[in-house]
Amino acid sequence: MASKPSATPPSPAGPDKAAPAGRELSPPQKALLKMGLRRDIDLALHLPLRYEDETRITLLRNAREGDTVQIEATVVKSEITMRPRRQLVVTVEDESGSCELRFFSFYPSHQKTLAVGALLRIRGEIKGGFWGRQMLHPAFRLAGGELPTALTPIYPTVAQLPQPYLRRAVQSGLMRADLDETVPVELLQGIDFLRLSDLRSALSFLHHPTPDVSLAALEDHSHPTWQRLKAEELLAQQLSQLESKRERDRLQAPALAPQRQRGVLSLHEQLLAALPFELTAAQRRVCEEIARDLARGVPMHRLLQGDVGSGKTVVAALAAAICIDAGWQCALMAPTEILAEQHFGKLVGWLEPLLAPLGKQVAWLAGAQKKKERAAALALVENGEAALVVGTHAVIQEQVRFKNLALALIDEQHRFGVAQRLALRGKLDDGSGREPHLLMMSATPIPRTLAMSYYADLDVSTIDELPPGRTPIVTRLVSDSRRDEVVARIADQIAQGRQVYWVCPLIEESEALDLSNATATHADLSDALPGVMVGLLHSRMPTAEKKAVMELFTQGQMGVLVSTTVIEVGVDVPNASLMVIEHAERFGLSQLHQLRGRVGRGAAASACVLLYATNDNGRLGETARDRLRAMAETADGFEIARRDLEIRGPGEFLGARQSGAPLLRFADLATDTVLLDWAREAAPQMLDRHPEKAQLHISRWLGGKSEYLKA
Repeated sequence: MASKPSATPPSPAGPDKAAPAGRELSPPQKALLKMGLRRDIDLALHLPLRYEDETRITLLRNAREGDTVQIEATVVKSEITMRPRRQLVVTVEDESGSCELRFFSFYPSHQKTLAVGALLRIRGEIKGGFWGRQMLHPAFRLAGGELPTALTPIYPTVAQLPQPYLRRAVQSGLMRADLDETVPVELLQGIDFLRLSDLRSALSFLHHPTPDVSLAALEDHSHPTWQRLKAEELLAQQLSQLESKRERDRLQAPALAPQRQRGVLSLHEQLLAALPFELTAAQRRVCEEIARDLARGVPMHRLLQGDVGSGKTVVAALAAAICIDAGWQCALMAPTEILAEQHFGKLVGWLEPLLAPLGKQVAWLAGAQKKKERAAALALVENGEAALVVGTHAVIQEQVRFKNLALALIDEQHRFGVAQRLALRGKLDDGSGREPHLLMMSATPIPRTLAMSYYADLDVSTIDELPPGRTPIVTRLVSDSRRDEVVARIADQIAQGRQVYWVCPLIEESEALDLSNATATHADLSDALPGVMVGLLHSRMPTAEKKAVMELFTQGQMGVLVSTTVIEVGVDVPNASLMVIEHAERFGLSQLHQLRGRVGRGAAASACVLLYATNDNGRLGETARDRLRAMAETADGFEIARRDLEIRGPGEFLGARQSGAPLLRFADLATDTVLLDWAREAAPQMLDRHPEKAQLHISRWLGGKSEYLKA
């Protein structure tokens, strides 16, 4: 059986030493809980960040500058000096030479241990200098006892959890944890090195590797024992996702098919005929995939992904038309009021003329609505007159009661948490046990390996071409020192009748600083561009004021819009041809790509200027440099997504979808594709042939967190 969570955190001395019920936990025990180390298996899977070699003693004459070594030496001098600052300076000697130890922070106990005549084991980095060999703040203890036979593990920890305590706790958990094999032998046949080590041996080795092993192979996770762990972790994730998908396939949903009458076009066909443009081949393909799903009596759980401007909204409108045509309601939820309003405007324009003859309409729900307006909208939703409901989080509030919701559309799905998506799915409350179909949309394309792992329970539809007429966007990296040239470029664009965005960064640590930054930029541009209307938009403005600013910009009366990232998604102004992003080095790659997608929506040549600031040394950080280089080199959202995954890993990329869920701790989606392919193939076989072992495996690796993967 897999380890059960214990009422109190494990004690390094064994289960009998855990704090009795009702007694206050010690700071280290509280720290263990805070780090999620509750079960024996959690401790066993808490692997070292790095290792120190304390298995050998190095003579000082054999230690080279830059080496980290362990020496055994006698203290011959120990004194506190005050120049250039207060410090403890200790001279030690072994049979081959001497070395100076320097401590800038120390306690009386240190001085006592480092007294003249003491024989010590000292570990640190050898530095050369004018006065000879030195070590700064080395680790030290009195010599004596056998040298260890394995490398010393250094674990990830927090301040209240010293390494010695954590080492004992991990060793205790490793000894007590149930590490019986859960992966059937026949599933390990595909990859040779997976058969070289069982889980218990792999974990024991990684906690206490022998000195002859390659430290590089341990620390870059390429050693065969690491491969075994990564394979098991990926298998647990695939099992959890597949189980979730199978559970959903056993649920029921309304079967939505267009209601065709002789001589009368379906609402879906009427909308297609009324659109002022032709769908791309990719849009037609994904529409067919969605229509097939909706016609089944099983809840659709599909992710619609496409690059910025690829036409996801019209696909959502066509899906809504199928739903409404079948006699049911549809809801669309967006993360910001600006984005929700953009959708509302488009959907009203497309659908309202077709809905009016049916006595139906599109309703609007948002947090900032007046009470009377909101009450009227709620009534329309409850009596079914609102065939389509568009809004923000307000759509999922308790007082919103749908007559018969059958399709939920969620835009920018990664911006919503698990609980919010579950709340929307729970809005079909007709006593039938059915739930709505779910179509989630994202303008941040999902890299293949991410789709295979974290989105394995979803069906994915991809719009992989842009509509004709979209203008290529030229991207330029410009140092902040050339800001005046950028302002001159803005003046030139406005003289040609174009409009410009200027985006200021969102500094999460200081909303006030962010606001003053945007306000200062607004003032500077207003001074630099006399006669031009320069607007300001940020998240703390009243809704009515935001709406007024956006209307002025959308209608072309405002030449420049200075904004925080509130315009990241959804804003569609074809006349805007220049996007300036200030402090571009502070933004994430996908966010930069989203912002860039606000221009290039009309026929005019468009550009995106990434204004960056360097540090005091005139340099950019490595990550920022990689992000900006990627933006300059490609406009392909899928390539951007792939590089984003490489630069920052899956954690931030997934957003709130994985709120509380385990990100991969050991496997790397960029390099472990062979293991991911094996896990995808093994998961259905294991669930079908060995269901009990599959449950044990999921419990061991994910605990109760696998529930988050099912939302």
